[in-house]
Formats: sequence, C-alpha cells, structure tokens
Amino acid sequence: MREKLDDYIDALSAALSLPVDPAWKPAVKMNLEVSLRMAYLVEEFPLPDESEPAPVYVA
Repeated sequence: MREKLDDYIDALSAALSLPVDPAWKPAVKMNLEVSLRMAYLVEEFPLPDESEPAPVYVA
C-alpha cells in the first residue's frame, strides 16, 4: 500500500501541476494513510437500504 501511495501522490501532483517538495512527501503520505483509515471505518458501517441522506440546512 505504501508504494501505491507514493505513486498516487506523484500522479496527483503531476495532474494538478502542484509540486510536492520531497521533504513534505512523508507528511503528505501520513495524512493520506489517516484519511484512508477513516474512510474504511465509514465504509464498513452497515446502513439499511431505507437510509436517507440528511437534509441540507441553509442559514
């Protein structure tokens, strides 16, 4: 997974024309790892088919 994140960071950096300093790459990778762990937790939570999205409130 770690090598894939390196490739992902490189691909996104190129696609967005957003250079990532090599010194920052470990921090970017760590942030992505944490985000992915949180996403997996949300994805694993079972929801019934009848679930509805929350309404949008505008102030």
